[in-house]
Formats: sequence, C-alpha cells, structure tokens
Amino acid sequence: MKKVLLINTNTEKNPYPVPPLGLCLIAAALENEYDVRVYDGAFDGGENLIRTVSDFRPDYVGVSIRNIDDMDILNPTNYIEPILNSFIRPIREATAAPVILGGSAFSIFPEYFMKYYGADFGVFGEGEEAFRLLLRCLESSGDPSTLPGIYARGSTGCTIPAMNADLTNLPFSEIDLKIDYAPYRARGSYPVQTKRGCIHRCIYCTYNCIEGFRYRTRPPARIADELEQAAGRLGHAAFEFVDSTFNDPAGHAEAVCREIARRKIKARLRTMGINPCNATAELFELMLAAGFAQIDCTPDTASPRMLLNLRKNFTVAELRETARLVRAFDNPTMWFFIFGGPGETEDTIRETFDFIDASISGKDMIHMTFGLRIYPGTDLHQRALDDGVLGAGDSLIETRFYISKELGRESLFRLIEDASSVRPNCVPVTESNPSPDMMREAIRMREEGEHAEPMFRTLLRLRYRMFGKEMK
Repeated sequence: MKKVLLINTNTEKNPYPVPPLGLCLIAAALENEYDVRVYDGAFDGGENLIRTVSDFRPDYVGVSIRNIDDMDILNPTNYIEPILNSFIRPIREATAAPVILGGSAFSIFPEYFMKYYGADFGVFGEGEEAFRLLLRCLESSGDPSTLPGIYARGSTGCTIPAMNADLTNLPFSEIDLKIDYAPYRARGSYPVQTKRGCIHRCIYCTYNCIEGFRYRTRPPARIADELEQAAGRLGHAAFEFVDSTFNDPAGHAEAVCREIARRKIKARLRTMGINPCNATAELFELMLAAGFAQIDCTPDTASPRMLLNLRKNFTVAELRETARLVRAFDNPTMWFFIFGGPGETEDTIRETFDFIDASISGKDMIHMTFGLRIYPGTDLHQRALDDGVLGAGDSLIETRFYISKELGRESLFRLIEDASSVRPNCVPVTESNPSPDMMREAIRMREEGEHAEPMFRTLLRLRYRMFGKEMK
C-alpha cells in the first residue's frame, strides 16, 4: 500500500489554534486505499518534520496552506516565507516524493504557490475526491492536467475548482484520531461542517470563489452522527460549526439542531456565522436546546448605506431583531464589524456604534477590523482597480487593503481608537490577541472555576479591569 503524508503548515494560534479539518477530511477519504499519516505543524512548527518524513518514507506528500497573512493592517504578518523555510524546504531535503499543494490560501493564489514553492501538483478547491483522483492518475501514468481542479508543474492550470457535488457521504474527519488533539482542547474547538457553498455576494469574500455559489448541505442525521461519535471519544468537548453562515439556507440549521437535541448529545456547541436574515426565535430556541454555548455574528456594519455597499443580504431592522434575540436568549456572542469599506464615512461609522450602544450587551465582545483585505476574484478587487487603490499589475500576495477614500487611513484609525477607548467590549483587531500574562490569568480563572463561560467573556472581564471597571 502506497504511503501519503499530509502536512498542516498553519502555525498561527491567535486568537485560538485551528485544527486541520481539511487535511483530516482528505486523510479520511484516502485511508481505504493508502497508508495515510497527518503531520500537524501547529504546535511542532516543523521541528520534527524531517524525522517524520524519514521514518514514514511517503510516496506522496500533501501540503496544506491555509493562510497567506494575518490581515493585520498595522503590523501584518505574512506566512509565505515561514512555510517555505519550515516546511517546503525540509520536505525537499528529506524526500523526492511528489509535493501536492492545497488549502484555502493555495486556492486563492494557485499559480503563485505552484511556482514559488516549486510544487509538483496542486489541488484548486475541495480535496477529498480531487486528491484521490490525482493519486490514481499518477499510479496509472495518466495526465493529471486533464483532471478538474488539478495544477501540474509546467501546465497552464485550471479555472474551475474541484468540488464535491454531493456531501451526503462526506467522510467524518475524526481529527482526534489523526493528530494529537490535546493541545487544542484548552482554547480551540472541534470543527464540523454542515454545508459548503454560499449564495451571497459580499464584495470582499472568497468563500464562494472556492466553494461555489450554491449550497450543498449535509444530512442532519450524518452531522449528528459525526458529533455524537466525536463527543463519545472526547467527552464534554467544544465543537464549532464552521460554515460561512450557519443558518443558511433557512431551515437546515433548525433541522440540525433538532436532531442533536433529540439525541441529547452532550457537547458544547458554537458557530461562526449567524445571518440576521434568517435569525428567528425558533432558531435560537433550538440552538439552546441543542447545547450552543456561544455564537458569532458577522454583520460587518449597522449602517444602511454600508450594508448596500458591502452587498449584505439583510436589513438594519433584521440586524436589530437578531441582537434582541441574542439578549433575550442570553446566548454569549462575539460580534464582528469591518470599518473602512467603499463609501464608509464618519456618519456611517457613527451609525454602527449607535447600534452597538443600543443593542449589544456589554458582556459580548465587538471585534473591529480596519479596512478590507483585497483578494483576487472578488468584487472588491475590481472596485479597488476602478477607484485607483490598485494598479492593474499590482500583486495581492503582499497584504493590500481597501480604505474608503471619504475617510482615509488616519481618520479611520482615529475614529476606531476613539470608539474603543470608551467601550471596553470593543476590541480593535490590533488588540485582539491577548498578552501571555492576560491569557495565563484567564486560564487560571477558568481552571479554578471562577467562571463557567466562553473564553472571550473571561478575557473581557480582564479587559474591563484594565479600564478600572467590572463587567456586569
């Protein structure tokens, strides 16, 4: 049986470490035909990579590239060179096996990574089926460049991402059986997908560039099966639904929650995206019954004008109703706002903070980002070209941001700093990574049982004290 080594190169652990879901799904898809091992570089940082390659002696090496940079407009960290030095070069030193790139960052810049990392092949889009087909093709001496979603060294590449048409039988990732999951338990959560794709057209987003513009949902029973099995192995662990928006399309999230509640699965749940368009009392009741301990809501703005400019699919009235439901059901929530997009002004920023002051609990965190990271293939990219923010030949590998010409960089920063200086729960992206001392104190408080709550609320308590206040 041929051997496949899959490598996670994502070493970023702020604000929390992210388990390698995509790699583990590919491993699950391959394990009936290949001897598969996953090397998790998140906590090892590549230190034992050469030893792992030498001991395992793989026939093929898959390398996942999740992030290009940290999207910090003031002090950006780029991951391209660290990945090259800590992972790609050591792999090439240790083996002559073909190197196959993949992951979300690769799928945004496939031609660049193929050339810069000198890869043999690359998977553009979803990897479970495409990776398997590529290996079969190589085994039979076929032409990989004819496969959907596959880049080969020297080929012109492809324009359509690999995509699984049907997620009904998507394998379970079983992350905890493929890597050492212990380091993720304190701050991370076990990721689960309920669907792929997104029908919305937010101007900055790359989700549908990779996953497509229609929803492909998993059956609620399969999702509950995966959750039940993982919870049985891990105990009362934290699980996160990592869809772009959890409650789209309408009715699917409700069906998932009903199935989890019916089975009485003991797990702490959270989700990264509640869409205000489909937020209802029924949804919140079902999430409570299923065991949700935290949700994230990502409206980006509360200005009517900016909702249109960012091409969001909901209204301010629907956003206010979502905030009302969050408070009514007392569901701890992290809110995410982006300031500085096309057409942003002091007035539109004021509208967003008026909403925050009137509608969001002081116990919930407001995460604030300055400017919008520009990615190729998005409508924001074209807008940046039209507005002269970018030139036609400018590379987007280097971190480039769009900031409203009505505001400018300095005015935007000043407005956000002024707003955060009087609102302890409003955290600029530049302050979103807690200091080591702050994190140690938060962990101590939680271990001593002072607060049974999501980590963000414990950190908020400490932030309030920095302001000379107590969180109420």
